[in-house]
Amino acid sequence: MQDITANPDFSYLNDPSAVDGHSPTIRLHLWLEGDEGVFFGYGRLQLLDQIEKCGSLKKAAEELGMSYRAAWGKIKQTEQVLGFQLIERIGCRRSGYRLTEAGRLVRDKFFEWFKQVECDARQRADEIFPWRSKSFGES
Repeated sequence: MQDITANPDFSYLNDPSAVDGHSPTIRLHLWLEGDEGVFFGYGRLQLLDQIEKCGSLKKAAEELGMSYRAAWGKIKQTEQVLGFQLIERIGCRRSGYRLTEAGRLVRDKFFEWFKQVECDARQRADEIFPWRSKSFGES
């Protein structure tokens, strides 16, 4: 193992064989929070995606390995902070849920921001480190 403290600029890695097999994945944890705590992050994005896919909060929660109560609480917390509904009932009580236009917009804008930050982080990592990184979706 190399002692990089003696040469922290990675110049010892100029030999391509020194980085063979290294292709790290960029992993990011991004969320938005206020005084109340987290109100939107990748987990809520996934929850909204599953609600749209399944048409059901219960099924969406099951797909993500969380309880209905936890999923409901996350949705309600975000709605309270933002001041508008993310989901709405479809038909009668047991018919399910769908995203509101506002819910879809928040989800899509968060994903757009996430992808841009991930792209910027990957480009910067490729400038700094001697190995080529990949985004989470590529792994």
